[in-house]
Amino acid sequence: MISFRPQLFVFACCLVGCAGQTTTPVAVSAAAPFTPVAAPAPATAATPATVAVAPPPASNASVTANVTKLIAEAVALPGAVAPVSLDYLFFEAQASRVWVPAGGTGSVDVFDVAKRELTRIEGFKTAERVSHGKKRTLGPSAGAVGDGFAYIGNRATQEVCSINLTTLKKSVCITLPVAIDGVEYVASTHEVWVTAPDAHSLLVLATSNKGDLKSKTVIKVDGEPEGYAVDESRGLFLTNLEDKGTTLSIDIQTHEVRDTWNAACSADGPRGIAVDSARRLLLVACTDHVQALDMAHGGALLAKLDTGAGLDNIGYVPATRLLYAAAGKAARLTVARVGDKGDFTVVASAETAEGARNAVADASGTVYVADPRGAHLLVLRDR
Repeated sequence: MISFRPQLFVFACCLVGCAGQTTTPVAVSAAAPFTPVAAPAPATAATPATVAVAPPPASNASVTANVTKLIAEAVALPGAVAPVSLDYLFFEAQASRVWVPAGGTGSVDVFDVAKRELTRIEGFKTAERVSHGKKRTLGPSAGAVGDGFAYIGNRATQEVCSINLTTLKKSVCITLPVAIDGVEYVASTHEVWVTAPDAHSLLVLATSNKGDLKSKTVIKVDGEPEGYAVDESRGLFLTNLEDKGTTLSIDIQTHEVRDTWNAACSADGPRGIAVDSARRLLLVACTDHVQALDMAHGGALLAKLDTGAGLDNIGYVPATRLLYAAAGKAARLTVARVGDKGDFTVVASAETAEGARNAVADASGTVYVADPRGAHLLVLRDR
């Protein structure tokens, strides 16, 4: 592994068994300083800029009075030529690593938070697809951590592949019969659940202690599943139906839909989802705000938090009760504490880059955001 020393950017923040696979240690350097505006090209300024960030508009949310300066690092993804297809990120808590399925690069990049090192796992197939009149090179795009393995979904091949967490070597892959999107691990049943929006389905895969994957069942739903979360304490898998505007809870054992709640988003539908099991709070991302629903009382709407446009997946850390929302069109990261009644208190906000979305965070509160247009992993922290 080779350590890197990324260029730092300071932002003022208002507290408001597979052939051809290799694992390559990569020397990583940050891109040239970028300006978080609506242009994919990085800025050419030689010195970091300090940018005053106004508190985002918020409904049913309060804003703290203190101000924090976040330090942002733009970590260039190896082998990626901007723009690159990036979607879900996921955090491996035990080893403190951020996993970045890097789409058209045919690789998955693993960022070790403590060592500040990045490892590139290669050997994933890619394919060109036309979406909204534009060609995109697709590849690995989602994943989750299970017992000893990470499970990576590849949109190009409709595969889910397992990667050994110790060796970072790809183990086995299974090809699924339909196009896939999100990937989640259910610890209580040692299963991988895969969302398949076009097929109006959830695909359930059995896993083994060797990383093997086997098709187990298909759960049909009345719409396009988007986003996912697991409430292990109550045995529930949670997902949205983007085209129906609803949020479902599905019994992990029986595979029956237990609850259907109105997500109350716009016509664009709900996107990401997170759950606070202890307080029975459901956090649903619409395209420009997050709302808290009361799972104990029929999914009643408790509060809303405006984040700006372009919101997709969201991150949430129950231990700290902090929500992380990166809105791509607004080029803004919002961090909010979630109260016992679902109320939001904005505690941090920073400008990012246009298209940057899908935030995750580690236990220290450092935030990681996918930047497809810049081909970066953005790292935001307060020191």
